[in-house]
Amino acid sequence: MKASSFCHLAAFGAKTILFRQKKPILGTVIVTDKCNLHCRHCSVNNITAVIHPYCQIKAEMQQLYAMGVRILFFCGGETFLWRDGDKTLRDLVIEAKQMGFLIVNVVTNGTFPIDLPEADLILLSLDGDRERHNAIRGNTYDTIMTNIVNATASNICFYMAINRINQDAIRHVCTLAGELPNVRAVSFNFHTPYPDTRALALSREEKTECCRVISEMIDAGAPVFNLKSAFPYLINNSFPTPCHQCVVIENGQVSTCGRCIDVHGLCDECGYFFVAEYTLLFRGNFKIIWEMLHTYLKYI
Repeated sequence: MKASSFCHLAAFGAKTILFRQKKPILGTVIVTDKCNLHCRHCSVNNITAVIHPYCQIKAEMQQLYAMGVRILFFCGGETFLWRDGDKTLRDLVIEAKQMGFLIVNVVTNGTFPIDLPEADLILLSLDGDRERHNAIRGNTYDTIMTNIVNATASNICFYMAINRINQDAIRHVCTLAGELPNVRAVSFNFHTPYPDTRALALSREEKTECCRVISEMIDAGAPVFNLKSAFPYLINNSFPTPCHQCVVIENGQVSTCGRCIDVHGLCDECGYFFVAEYTLLFRGNFKIIWEMLHTYLKYI
């Protein structure tokens, strides 16, 4: 991370903590909900299957920047499906950098060639070993592994949503993240139970065991992009929601924290590790602040 970026983000954090501000710093643009997969845990793919035009995406980026957002995510659907004429996802990342965003990340399912060195992080969804991943996402594991090996930059971060199918594959994904040269780290979430995927949700006891394993892997030196200090809050869903420092924009509509905010009761069962980490950070939790500084400076 550049020193100037670190200083800006540190100043934002300090002002937010001291003055209890609710301004956003992290924003996500949904470029499309079209996806080439139909994953068992996903409730937001192919609802409209619309690929939003470049002019709209650019305007939404400008809107987020004007709101104060400086950490930007492009998300889907599947982001690598996005295209408008001769414009591709790479053009959006470059545009965002030129616009002034300090960190620009992309979320992908990894089934398309990964040629995006301009992104700070490419969060690639890997949901376990071959057997468990394919049980969730279809027969895609080997394709993803090939694309990782052939990627043009070492800016990939595994992005695993832990559910009842893959909860025993945490060690595998941590080990793989440490072995593959183009993979920088792994970031975990717990499955957030939309009404149609509630059967995949973990119990409190299962979350406790998962956090124990993740902590063990961190202590063993695995490159995990999560904060151990937040684990007790995630297990008990005792962190404050929503996260006012995060916003999502989709087809012109801005939502605080995420799209799931409109689903009644879902915030109380939130499984997003970053939501717990950010809300605790901006409440001034010292352990979270210290651990986040160490972790972010290592992996971004």
